[in-house]
Amino acid sequence: MITKMTATNVNVIDQDSAYDFYVNKLGFKLVDDIEMGPDTRWLTVSPPEQPDLQIVLFPVTVSKMFPKEVAENLIDLIKKGVFGCGVFTCKDIFATY
Repeated sequence: MITKMTATNVNVIDQDSAYDFYVNKLGFKLVDDIEMGPDTRWLTVSPPEQPDLQIVLFPVTVSKMFPKEVAENLIDLIKKGVFGCGVFTCKDIFATY
């Protein structure tokens, strides 16, 4: 029986920029930053009050997983801010903003 979700992904265009945003601006904690080969890394962060949830900052690049046309379409959707959905909770939205 499944009891909870422990990881989900956010597709990103640039992992370094995503790291900076989630860790330095939103205050998430770095969980893993593991090199996995040339130009590939496993990068996960967690909300500070929910360390058992890892968010994979997953790069969209041309690869076996994302053929050129698919990668280009996903990158376009990410840039437009219309790809993916999630809801974060905070104590004070104005302070967080």
